[in-house]
Amino acid sequence: MPVITFIEFDGTKHQIDSESGLTVMEMAMKHDIPGIDADCGGSAVCGTCHCFVEASSELPAVEPQEESMLGLRPDRESNSRLSCQLQVSEQGGDMTIRLPEFQM
Repeated sequence: MPVITFIEFDGTKHQIDSESGLTVMEMAMKHDIPGIDADCGGSAVCGTCHCFVEASSELPAVEPQEESMLGLRPDRESNSRLSCQLQVSEQGGDMTIRLPEFQM
C-alpha cells in the first residue's frame, strides 16, 4: 500500500496509507488534510486541489483540462498538479505532496 506524505505550507507533515483506486485529493479529504479545498469535487474545473509533487515514481501526463486550470495558478511550478487528477496505485508507489500557501 503506497504511503502519501502531505507537507503543509508551514512544514507540518501528514503520512497516510493510501488506497489504490482513489485520487490524492480523495485521500486528503478522507484524512482531513488541510490545504486541499476541492471545491469542484474532483472535476478539474476549479484548481483548489493544486499541489506540488515532490516525489513519485510515476505520474500520468497532464491532460488539457488540468493544464488549463494549472495555467490560472499564480504559484504554478514545474511540479504543479491537480491532486484530483492523480490516481493512487501500487505501481505509482509512495508520493510526497507539498501543499501551497494560497488556494483560489
